[in-house]
Amino acid sequence: MNKTLAIASSIAFVALAGCTSQMDRKTASGSYKYLETEEQKELKIPSDLDKPAFSREFALPELGDEASTDMLGKALPVQSPALVLPLVTGSHVEEGTNTATIWFDQVDDSQPLSEAIWNSLLSYLDENGIGVDTFNPEERVLITDWMVVKQDVDGPWYSVIDEESEIGRRFEFNLNVKPHGRSAALSVDLKDYMKSVGNDVVAEISEIEERREEVSVLNQVVGHYEYQIRLEQTRRLARIRKGIQTEMGFNSDGEPAYVVESQYDIVWPRMLLVLRKLGFNVKDLDKSNGLLFVTYSGQQGDWWDGLFSSDEDLLEKGDYRLKVAKAGDTRTSITFMDNQSTPFEANQVADLYSAFAEVMSEDNLDI
Repeated sequence: MNKTLAIASSIAFVALAGCTSQMDRKTASGSYKYLETEEQKELKIPSDLDKPAFSREFALPELGDEASTDMLGKALPVQSPALVLPLVTGSHVEEGTNTATIWFDQVDDSQPLSEAIWNSLLSYLDENGIGVDTFNPEERVLITDWMVVKQDVDGPWYSVIDEESEIGRRFEFNLNVKPHGRSAALSVDLKDYMKSVGNDVVAEISEIEERREEVSVLNQVVGHYEYQIRLEQTRRLARIRKGIQTEMGFNSDGEPAYVVESQYDIVWPRMLLVLRKLGFNVKDLDKSNGLLFVTYSGQQGDWWDGLFSSDEDLLEKGDYRLKVAKAGDTRTSITFMDNQSTPFEANQVADLYSAFAEVMSEDNLDI
């Protein structure tokens, strides 16, 4: 008898615990008796008495023409507002806007900003198995296919089985690019919505929930964009640290130079590591023009050893300049020059080649 009572009590406890539905967690707790309160009439003052000064400090603002009059009691959600998260470097949101919009600024010149944003969005949709209904880059509009999500929802308190809900959404993404092309705003609108719980189908959604849906998917897209950037930075760092093959050749002006088998954006930062390893201090640099202003402070370790039978230094201590330039899509030329921008002679380039090529080909140089 006692065992049966204990089991019944446990079932009742579980049932009562399940009474808190998702809707209850989105609404204010406590009593809703305030809904029964009637508006108090204005205090009437006899004409022969002085009218007191009434304070408007706690007066409620007037409702706008488009304000919903149904947002009362449990129909009024008390969740924190949905906020767009500017996770990507150079991104920001504008205060006071009611749309789900995020602005991006150009921080990487390897590809146009609009192209980078669209590629990231398409990558997000592809990885999540979401189709594209319409994509018009010229009109800067992309409409997704249905995003269908299945989830369990709380059933009645007397039921131990949750009901299955299926939510379908279609979104429209718009890209607003500034005329200079270095700033762009990505916004999202909920185009279609449908939710089914059991045999019930709902095709309408409140403005608050609509914005929450839009902000949610936009934050997922931004998060994917930020992840792609970090992944590419990791890959790029690995390429910078990996050894690169070098051969003797000529730059675009026909001057003696080293030709490195890698792209300019990889060779440029790696040069800073190679020069430090060879005993050069970088005083100044200009990446846009590919110029490095360095000072040679003397031999470092064993890198220069064995190049000559004499005890003479390979280079005199002093200031030098280097010119780093593209030599095609996958090759980069490096030209050593004196402090007056006069290129080294072919024999000087040949003398330096062994040490330079050895360090350039070394893996895992210190960052």
